[in-house]
Amino acid sequence: MDDYAWLRERSDPAVIAYLEAENAFTDAVMRPTEGLQQTLYDEMVARIREDDSQPPVRRDDWYYYSRTEQGRAYPIYCRRHGSPEAPEEVFFDQNEAASWHEYYQLGALAVSPDHRHLALLVDTSGYEAFTLRILDLATGVWLADSVDNLGFGLAWASDGATVFYTTTDEAKRSNAVWRHRIGAPTEADAPVYRDDDPAFNVGVARARDGRWVVVSSASFTSGETWLVDAHAPDTPPVCVRRRQPGVEYEVSPGGDWLYVLTNEGGARDFKVMRASASSPAGWREWLEHRPGVFVEGIDVFRRHAVVLERHDGLRRVRIILLGDHAAAAGRAPAAEPDSFFVDFPEPAYDVTPGSNPEFDTGVYRFTYSSFVTPDSVYDFDVVTRSRALLKRDDVLGGYDPAAYQVERIGARARDGAVVPISLVYRTSFARDGARPLLLYAYGAYGYSTEARFDHSRVSLLDRGFVFAIAHVRGGQEMGRAWYDDGRMMKKMNTFADFIDCAEHLITEGYTRRERLVARGGSAGGLLVGAVANMRPDLFRAIVADVPFVDVINTMLDDTIPLTAQEWEQWGNPRSREAYEYMRRYSPYDNVRPADYPAILATSGINDPRVAFWEPAKWVAKLRATRTGGGTLLLRMKMESGHGGASGRYGRIREQAFRYAFILREAGAA
Repeated sequence: MDDYAWLRERSDPAVIAYLEAENAFTDAVMRPTEGLQQTLYDEMVARIREDDSQPPVRRDDWYYYSRTEQGRAYPIYCRRHGSPEAPEEVFFDQNEAASWHEYYQLGALAVSPDHRHLALLVDTSGYEAFTLRILDLATGVWLADSVDNLGFGLAWASDGATVFYTTTDEAKRSNAVWRHRIGAPTEADAPVYRDDDPAFNVGVARARDGRWVVVSSASFTSGETWLVDAHAPDTPPVCVRRRQPGVEYEVSPGGDWLYVLTNEGGARDFKVMRASASSPAGWREWLEHRPGVFVEGIDVFRRHAVVLERHDGLRRVRIILLGDHAAAAGRAPAAEPDSFFVDFPEPAYDVTPGSNPEFDTGVYRFTYSSFVTPDSVYDFDVVTRSRALLKRDDVLGGYDPAAYQVERIGARARDGAVVPISLVYRTSFARDGARPLLLYAYGAYGYSTEARFDHSRVSLLDRGFVFAIAHVRGGQEMGRAWYDDGRMMKKMNTFADFIDCAEHLITEGYTRRERLVARGGSAGGLLVGAVANMRPDLFRAIVADVPFVDVINTMLDDTIPLTAQEWEQWGNPRSREAYEYMRRYSPYDNVRPADYPAILATSGINDPRVAFWEPAKWVAKLRATRTGGGTLLLRMKMESGHGGASGRYGRIREQAFRYAFILREAGAA
């Protein structure tokens, strides 16, 4: 029996009235914090440079960049021709485009190879149902070409007049790639590839070398890739290698070679194979599998490749010189590549690839940050091994990174695994349990949570908070085994890890229970929801953003977006074994009479990933079942989806609200 199933009926006026009543109640409870919310918002806005610009990215003889202006919520996209000092051309102002909408988000923004047209995927509801729009950059006129209800993924052919996009099925699974010719009616758009297997999601992208449009179809455990000649977009796609159960692979074209990241042959932490572009199925080992070194991805350029690896929980950047670059450095090319690593100084950090559209370059751009170092954009010369800092985000208002301490520690889980924890706090610091602590985790889909900088977090740190990330199983921080040990019939490890990390932080004096707050979103919302049932005594408060809490009902309904694909992530409850295992942790199904922590659940009514009714039902059941009278709030945004507000000021306002709740409940207001 599901006493709150009626809350699924969005078209029922009673459901809307219920959600609006919940919002009114939340506003009433939080009204005493409105001054604090405004103070936090003002602090956060004052900390960022509102008038700002990103370093330009070169494509051919054009330099592309985005910038922001004070008081305007969205980026302005610009370019200069010939040099970075040439006159600016604003080719798309998202603020103007968004002025007619309460919500406005881009799923893709791509300039054609001839720099003549701009293609956009636009979402104005938060439901991630995109519309393709095309702008003539020479005239500034929007073309009549328009296609609705599209998925993610956009790619130009080399002629600058053909664009590829994806459509979705009834469950919002990207299932097909189509080809559109500028000026042609959409009824004439041609199908390129279609996959009717509900476990597979289809994508499309243009390869960096410009030779191919890459069509991919992948589940959580296998996949295949097809190549379309970018110079002959009407030709049929060629399959690199047909899918095999349990074999995952991704293809990075590099001139005459295809570089294939794969787990084939038992390479659990992945390896890189290489094949001739003329014989794509003929893979030969290029970078061997090394247990304990998880290969996340590879970027290929004409004379070098960049491999992203993860070792001891941290990402590292490995540079491999090819051809002329290897010779210039005094090293001959070899079947087993010669390489070196880019070094980073801090104990916990984040490094992510920047925009690197040029294939023929000797420079690799990346962004580095840590808990105390703001986003820093570097260009790295792969021959001289020197790096140039192009831009470091300003943190206004007297921010001093030396006033904060970063730590990386390990917590012993109950089964003996050591779970990494990244921490930051303001000094001086005594481990006497007096500090409030916000513990965050995600722990799903193999997504690794990085120790990156957040301007808004300074407002918590300066009020005495410790911020910590528990790198629990289900992520891939410690390699593929870490992921596999936190999904399917091992999902309970994720929740146990989080609890064990919390108890370790208390034992070590970083905080105490009555000052400990947990936060997670989406699948991380499942995590904190499950933990709330398992150990309601351990936390003072919980923030669950767009939480996936109604696990069994959602996994039984394959008409809901993502469900069928995620049977490989959580299991299919039509199986007795999977049902009984899910029944042990599903937050909605395990609500019980207990004194729960204070809880704030947030959601958006247009969310296509975690339906709004999941947190609504969860909060309703908690109200009816729990004992005690702690704070229990639902904040439902009536105009957005999974990611919350689309503009930067709206996102800051939402963060200020969450922080006010956290400070109020942890006694740090």
